[in-house]
Amino acid sequence: MIPWVLSRINASKISRILRAPKLIILIVSGALVGGCNLPTFGGYRGSTTQAQSTFKLFSWSVIASLVVGAIVWLLMFWAFFRYRRKRGDETIPKQFHEHRLIEIIYTVIPSIIVAFLFYFTYVTENTVDAVSSHPFLDVKITAFQWGWEFQYSADDGSGYKTTVIGSDVSGSYTPPAIPIAVLPVGETIRVTLVSKDVVHGFYVPSFNFSRYAQPGQVNQFDFNITDAGYYPGRCTQYCGLYHTEMLFGFKAESTAQFDQWLAQHNGKTISSGY
Repeated sequence: MIPWVLSRINASKISRILRAPKLIILIVSGALVGGCNLPTFGGYRGSTTQAQSTFKLFSWSVIASLVVGAIVWLLMFWAFFRYRRKRGDETIPKQFHEHRLIEIIYTVIPSIIVAFLFYFTYVTENTVDAVSSHPFLDVKITAFQWGWEFQYSADDGSGYKTTVIGSDVSGSYTPPAIPIAVLPVGETIRVTLVSKDVVHGFYVPSFNFSRYAQPGQVNQFDFNITDAGYYPGRCTQYCGLYHTEMLFGFKAESTAQFDQWLAQHNGKTISSGY
């Protein structure tokens, strides 16, 4: 449809039509710059630097899709009304078999768009998957049926000391105590994710992050939390009878508050988290 429509237009008309997408892009760009913030499109802006990178990729991908969609729909409706058959007109429209300029345009532009998407996806994935060699804090997260265990490493590197774990949910009809791990704001937190038994899904919506905890495999990633607050998480992989009870939370505090909490609970096992 689109190549046929474009082939019916002479060079001057092509020039005028190509100015329309530029106008759309200028309007969208002006609205975004004026508003200072990207529209969410139903997503999370993110409470970590890694999540914010993911959010930017998501938002700009949606914006690019909307711009491309607007151009395609504009050409389609223009063709519907401009070249609709008039009543009583039985003539066959003139046939066009090739138009090199148009063929180059509708081949090169999509290729450029795809190349940009690949590039920024690659950059964002590297940002999210990057692991610091010198983190401020090292936390080991162990998933099991049906709960989570958070272990904080000691400052002297002698291993994991403080542990946060929820109550046992198996065979219980009362809501379990959700483990709440306290984390510092503005620091690099290296997470080591493992599983004791089956595959579990580690997911924190506000972090725009999900990863499998798989038996026999160690996953490592970093979090750099930007804002203090409470961030709930859950298991997203069905793992058995009490899968829905596999909830947890992160409480992000200032570095000073976190140091005070860790010193208070040093070497202890906490069943409620806070």
